[in-house]
Amino acid sequence: MFLIVAVRSAATAQEQLMLHNGWLIQSSARVGADGAGISSTSYRPSDWYSATVPSTVVGALVENGTYRDPFFGMNLRQIPGTTFPIGANFVHTAMDPSSPYAVPWWYRTTFRVPATMRGRRITLHFDGINYRANIWLNGRRLADSAAVAGTFRRYEFDITDAVNRGGANALAVEIFAPTPPDLQTTWVDWNPSPPDKDMGIWQPAYLSASGDVVVRYPEVVSRVDTATLRSADLTIVTGLKNLTPQTVTGTLRVRIGNVAFSKPVTLGPNDSALVRVTPDSFPQLRFTNPRLWWPLELGKPELYTLALEFVSGGRVLDQQQLRFGIREITSESTPKGGRLFRVNGRRILIRGGGWAPDMFFRLQPERQDAQLRYALDMHLNTIRLEGNYENDRFWHQTDSLGVLVMTGWVCCSAWEEWPKWGLEQRTVAAASLRDQMRRLRGHPSALVWLNGSDNPPPSDVEQMYLGVEQAEAWPNPTISSASAKPAQFSGASGVKMTGPYDWVPPGYWLQDSTHGGAWAYNTETSPGAAVPPIESMRRMIPAQDIKWPLDTVWFYHAAGGQFTHLLDRFNTALSVRYGAPTTAEDYTITSQLMTYEGERAMFEAYRRNEWVSTGVIQWMFNNAWPSIYWHLFDWYLRPGGGYFGAKKANEPVHVLYSYDDRSVAIVRSGPDRTPLRAMRVLARILGIDGSEKFSRDSVLDIPADSSMRVFVLPEPSGISGAYFVDLRLSRADSLDPVSGAVLKPISTNFYWLSTRMDVLSDSSTWYMTPVNRYADFTALRTMPQADVNALARFSSSGGTGTARVYLKNPSRSIALFVRLQVVGRGGEEALPVLWEDNYITL
Repeated sequence: MFLIVAVRSAATAQEQLMLHNGWLIQSSARVGADGAGISSTSYRPSDWYSATVPSTVVGALVENGTYRDPFFGMNLRQIPGTTFPIGANFVHTAMDPSSPYAVPWWYRTTFRVPATMRGRRITLHFDGINYRANIWLNGRRLADSAAVAGTFRRYEFDITDAVNRGGANALAVEIFAPTPPDLQTTWVDWNPSPPDKDMGIWQPAYLSASGDVVVRYPEVVSRVDTATLRSADLTIVTGLKNLTPQTVTGTLRVRIGNVAFSKPVTLGPNDSALVRVTPDSFPQLRFTNPRLWWPLELGKPELYTLALEFVSGGRVLDQQQLRFGIREITSESTPKGGRLFRVNGRRILIRGGGWAPDMFFRLQPERQDAQLRYALDMHLNTIRLEGNYENDRFWHQTDSLGVLVMTGWVCCSAWEEWPKWGLEQRTVAAASLRDQMRRLRGHPSALVWLNGSDNPPPSDVEQMYLGVEQAEAWPNPTISSASAKPAQFSGASGVKMTGPYDWVPPGYWLQDSTHGGAWAYNTETSPGAAVPPIESMRRMIPAQDIKWPLDTVWFYHAAGGQFTHLLDRFNTALSVRYGAPTTAEDYTITSQLMTYEGERAMFEAYRRNEWVSTGVIQWMFNNAWPSIYWHLFDWYLRPGGGYFGAKKANEPVHVLYSYDDRSVAIVRSGPDRTPLRAMRVLARILGIDGSEKFSRDSVLDIPADSSMRVFVLPEPSGISGAYFVDLRLSRADSLDPVSGAVLKPISTNFYWLSTRMDVLSDSSTWYMTPVNRYADFTALRTMPQADVNALARFSSSGGTGTARVYLKNPSRSIALFVRLQVVGRGGEEALPVLWEDNYITL
């Protein structure tokens, strides 16, 4: 089955035939034919495996049931070819010769050209092949593995003369897995690698129909009057390609809403051109009062539609549509040396997470949407992609939702082993960058491109990269790498990746001034382990291994066994600070307290210190497989403590406690530029029994885009060990006239602190900072049980259910960290789920 579409995506209006279903795959070791034979329509595959595209080889074998669920327990290690050491980065190791993936694998499908495409030129597209391939159609080789090499390249083949327009066509692709010197995708230390190194057709394959000239990869470059936001100059850039050996003269027709005009264009034989249409030549491109595209935090992500047609001889030869936003992204260096981004002239504090796609690059649109909704729900404005890129659909969604995307090359592989590069690597690198620039330049959600990850490229490679970016009209900032290391041509990056990646106490982020603390722009950092709730552990770990202390199966799911030693640090801190857990369930519950306070503290610190701090990327946002390390929600889409700690910290108007100076502060972001007048801040210090030890309030105005300290809390007297700080922000006039209680809090925040807090060591490193003394929260285990009453009212509309939950604590004890779940008849939690708040204290 194939899908014929007239409008496939926001970036095209061509007629296309998606080659998604109906594929078969098989190892070349079990196929007794060559490419010419396999791509013959008379060839009859025997004992081949069913597959869809996009998919890797192992991904297809998992989907069709050949292999057991690789995400459960140690099953991944049972797949043939998984012989590399646990915890190793497989990209650096050659495949074992006995591996079934050490030989090429064939992908084969058949198709018929739709009647609507006949009489036109037909182009075959591959948006991503990992890594090399020989491509055959109807017994004819279209390209060999020397021409088709590079995970991040895109390929187009004019098959007009090779396709059978009236009958069946057979397409066969012989794919070779990447080897250590190849510029491939990698999972680094995020999770284990599949044994095939993700070989396969990992991005869509499809046909398109056109005339003799094709329109490719349009973009709209905006120059916004940032002083008034009342005008914008637009420049249209698009690729044109003449598929014939004759000169073609025609007209490029342009339409944006009611604005329409034409530009004459002549293309030489087999010529390609990047055509620019500027407001100097076409004043219609000077827009007055434009609907600007904003990241959701700053406004609405308004989109326009650009329609392009190339017309010659009275016929439309090709057409493209692009959904674009009128917006201008710039960056600058702050007085403290951090990189500050602006959208349409307005400062934005970058707050985001590192995104991981599915480990097998399977199409999962519902999952993709759920994860992007989680980003919005946590008030995150940015996603970072490092090398393992998502599909085009992801970018269309981020454009529509107003989520910025920071992207670029990956670390820890041949991509940063520049001294080993030869001619092939340089050729592949340049072609890969060219194709990614073309693919991404039209997306308003594209924030910045990184030419390196952990390191900036050497001068010759950097110069090559900058040349490609200029030639392809990349409209956004570029950075030499995600680290603070300077590059020869780009100079200082203005960002840092100084960690930490392991557990640090909440006070670290405001106390550190040399490594990962809340200053400058930290491109990847984290409080470390993120142990999911027990329900998720039971889905990823066999029942016999759900026990305390943890065993090797748990450790295998700590980033594929990479971070057993780091998980020990988290576990030690948990046991000393909260008391040693007695069961696996006890361990996972206490872990939610640890990750809540850790994620909340990190984001709060960067927000309180804006604009000394200019951005922070949580490493990571999600996982490519079930993991107990580095995420804000687990692979099963179950939000845990870290999720709600991050959500609390990033709410637009937020009251917080400062671990460094005991101040109560308010931070504010959002599109509203008017001050919030007469706001009341109430802070209370409570004993572990709930008794009030101190109270103070203040009434003040809160400016837009602000961070302000309000007052300092005293050290509590008459308390030893754990105590609480309860913060509430409300309108001063929102008090009950009888009881004086706060009726409509805008922000609430609840902290568990101790008279014995964590003390950091001076021996900080790039991935962790040791602790000389741990905080004492052990008294939390002896708190009296609170009886919480709950009432839920359910409704549904359009396939979405809503639960309104009313909670009341009638007891004299504090109800600490109450977790809410919506559970179906089968006993499973309803997921994905969006709670206004969770892990609540009453």
